[in-house]
Amino acid sequence: MAVTINGKEIAEDVVSKVKLSAAKLIEGTGITPGIAVVIVGEDPASQVYVASKGKKARECGFHSEQHTLPAETSEEDLVTLVEKLNADPLIHGILVQLPLPKHIDSGRIIQTISPDKDVDGFHFINVGKLGTGELDTAFVPCTPAGSMLLIDRVLGRDLSGLNAVVVGRSNIVGKPMFNLLLAHNATVTIAHSKTKDLAALCRTADILVAAVGRPQMIKADWVKPGATIIDVGINRIPAPERGEGKTRLVGDVDFADAATVAAAVTPVPGGVGPMTIAMLMANTLVAAYRSAGKTPPRF
Repeated sequence: MAVTINGKEIAEDVVSKVKLSAAKLIEGTGITPGIAVVIVGEDPASQVYVASKGKKARECGFHSEQHTLPAETSEEDLVTLVEKLNADPLIHGILVQLPLPKHIDSGRIIQTISPDKDVDGFHFINVGKLGTGELDTAFVPCTPAGSMLLIDRVLGRDLSGLNAVVVGRSNIVGKPMFNLLLAHNATVTIAHSKTKDLAALCRTADILVAAVGRPQMIKADWVKPGATIIDVGINRIPAPERGEGKTRLVGDVDFADAATVAAAVTPVPGGVGPMTIAMLMANTLVAAYRSAGKTPPRF
């Protein structure tokens, strides 16, 4: 039976290090790490995410700002706000909550954020740095960064000789995950909806990362015995056993089934999810250290 990788516990370890390092920066330089979260509209899921990010930032001792804008806010007004935050010395990290309303070009907004404050890691400069292996100066998207840290805790930082398969090619998870695994010396294949015989490919993986958004797609017979599985999927499915109209969260991996074959697997919830917000705090801290001309801690 597989070991369950406790993302909540590892995330708490990251946040503890962030708190200590933030206190050290404040004491040594008088600079308090600052994060600004921008949300446009009333999407309920986004509201929950934004509230949790603000709460965690305050817990870390950060200066935290939330800018809540009405859904009808124009693209130009949002650009103006981002540019104002770029110029604000109290803000080291800027996060614009996605998705944005349809009349706003998300790509333009993301590219307006200063690469030095792009703690989501979506600006082309940070994407390019990650793609060329410049990890020491890049901001890495938080979900892949957190997933990589979970892999590090199980297998160590050097993945030489191991085969990794990433299922999903999104810009937010799949592609950066590919580059991170490559930087750690794994031999990496990225799979997607057009891949032939996906199950057979997954069975070659010593490290299997599922980020495709299809509930419980990956079963035990897709898993190489002894593999490490990172399940990035968050899917809500009906749970009639809990009562009429009730739902539950599951990943892209059938956890109970895959755990009979794998050596280690992340649960959903409690796996990658807590790591995402922990790495957002870590990225913001790193941005503050860099702005102060100090060497940031490593995570």
